[in-house]
Amino acid sequence: MRYALYFAADADDRLMQLGNSWLGRDPFSGTALPQPELPGMTSARFQELTTDPRRYGFHGTLKAPFSLAADQTEAALLDACAAFAAEIAPYEIEALGVNRLGRFLALTPEAEEPALRAFAGLCVRRFEPFRAPLSEVDLERRRKSGLSERHDTYLVRWGYPYIFDEFRFHLTLSNKLEDDSDMERMANAAQDHFADVIGKKRLCRHVALYTEAERGAPFQVHTVFQLTGSVAPADALSQAERLSQEESA
Repeated sequence: MRYALYFAADADDRLMQLGNSWLGRDPFSGTALPQPELPGMTSARFQELTTDPRRYGFHGTLKAPFSLAADQTEAALLDACAAFAAEIAPYEIEALGVNRLGRFLALTPEAEEPALRAFAGLCVRRFEPFRAPLSEVDLERRRKSGLSERHDTYLVRWGYPYIFDEFRFHLTLSNKLEDDSDMERMANAAQDHFADVIGKKRLCRHVALYTEAERGAPFQVHTVFQLTGSVAPADALSQAERLSQEESA
């Protein structure tokens, strides 16, 4: 079993509905969904080009998938998630847009989003006590992608290379797309599909715990927690960083 803290929302949220439809799977129920028809692309091809994000479920990574530390339990993790959500206040982002992220297609912020970045960094730090160290197999698998020294340091220390100053928020919409024509067709179709939610301010009021029953299994939504607290993510992150510095001094 692995767990992950993801940017997501309730099942009836329009962003979630559109994302689940695009990927062809509902991570709340685990059921398959019909994907939209894309001009110039067969349904089989579209399905083939979305296999990886479909398995993970529509989401944005905050705390990457991890196995529980030996001294932790799922019940303790759920309690920590509930306490976290009761402490942290909702935050706004200006807009999401359909963009190319290297050879991938994703929904990404259209500008720097400091509150979202702070929230992600806070999730990494706050839930680190629940993460078991990565195995050598997992470390080597990650390193095959060619990590920088900083990425490798983050990987070993925090279990994921793309965090803190290296974090770039994204809601993945495709596998790696080697064909430019596939990229263009999917990007154009995504602009239409997500028209209701892109280019608009969004109040982010949730954090979600996803689970993977075993390696390679589809990720499922375990619980979506509503942020009801009063502490801004940036303030909470500053406090967490300060405590970490004091502990290591």
